[in-house]
Amino acid sequence: MCECAIHTPDTHNWFGERKFRLATFFDLWWDEYCKHPKHFIQPEQYKAVMDIRTCRTAALGVDIFSCPQCGDITEVYHNCKNRFCPTCSWNDTVRWAEKVKGNMLNIPHRHVVFTIPHQLNFLIIRNKFILLNALMQSSAQALKDWINYKYDLQPGIISVLHTFGERKENHFHTHMILSWGGVDNKRTVQQIKGKYVNYNYLKSKFRGIFEKRLIEFFDSGCLDHDFRDVVDFKKFLKQVNEKNWIIHLEDPMDTPADVIRYIGRYSKRACLSEYKITQMKGEIIAFRYKDYKCKDYFGHPIEKEKVLNYRDFFALLLQHVPLPRFRLVRYYGIYSNRGHLPKELFSGSDNCAPVDWKAMHKSETGQEPLLCPNCNVSKIYSHSIAQSNNETNIYYRLGLKPDHNATFFQKVA
Repeated sequence: MCECAIHTPDTHNWFGERKFRLATFFDLWWDEYCKHPKHFIQPEQYKAVMDIRTCRTAALGVDIFSCPQCGDITEVYHNCKNRFCPTCSWNDTVRWAEKVKGNMLNIPHRHVVFTIPHQLNFLIIRNKFILLNALMQSSAQALKDWINYKYDLQPGIISVLHTFGERKENHFHTHMILSWGGVDNKRTVQQIKGKYVNYNYLKSKFRGIFEKRLIEFFDSGCLDHDFRDVVDFKKFLKQVNEKNWIIHLEDPMDTPADVIRYIGRYSKRACLSEYKITQMKGEIIAFRYKDYKCKDYFGHPIEKEKVLNYRDFFALLLQHVPLPRFRLVRYYGIYSNRGHLPKELFSGSDNCAPVDWKAMHKSETGQEPLLCPNCNVSKIYSHSIAQSNNETNIYYRLGLKPDHNATFFQKVA
């Protein structure tokens, strides 16, 4: 029998470094869950779990670095590069944030969130690819139309899709970085003064564009649904129109670096960050979240803990595995194709130094990852050890469990 409880945890358990690995919990209970899953396991979901379990283990290969003087060896394990992996997605987010902030207009930007009513969730679950596409396109088009109508400018928009909320339940919305200004007909950059937003226009525009696409899908027979006829479908649309289509805009931030620092790493994160996991005991796993419906005296959301049995947890988590070939991050307006605009309009250049794993490790730990402790010289690449897919499958069939609590770098004795 599964257990689910929500309560406010002790403060001292909430902050600090990552204490649990998601791969460890998958190693313990995934095989058992696969015998009697709550829902059909899609191929991309199964692949995501297997990638997380093998990430940074010998199953994906190892790079060997050795000291040129004393021969001391360090092994660096390969990562899975899966978008659903909490470790790989974090590294990818850091690189993305460094890259994208140099390709933005050097004007203020705003954080915008578009959320559709939950009454549409059952349709989206059955038609994810086309309706999530429509959600991203409709929200961006609404912003572009309003900026163009009000200020006669073409803005730049970076949109990131989220399918989950704090409690990891279905909550379909887009996080967007909107340039607070844009390029006019003379190909010059104009900044918008003030922070006025016509929320009623944006909501009406967003709802209208999305519902137009929804009607087109229904009329063409592309929509998977249970409506009896057109009358039943239009009755449902009328009910949805009466719901609140939520749009939230933060105040403008002065530079692209500020807005990327504020939401860049947050928006492109994995569904569940491992530092939020608070406990793993037997069949139970718990993670912390912010409850925005319950706020303290100062108006801040109260942090709570959600406790789940592995069967409920896996079913809850895996529904957010990205669809194959679906782009979660998209660029609209002048950010969709900046090749026709002068480079001096943007805040940086494309020649910024890439962020590699060595630089990231040093920024997190303050230590050089390949510095020999004996000779104080940098180790050099020696060779790699790779395993085929067949060897990886045998690795799991034999029941060999990798040590996911090991560090990214492991010194050979």
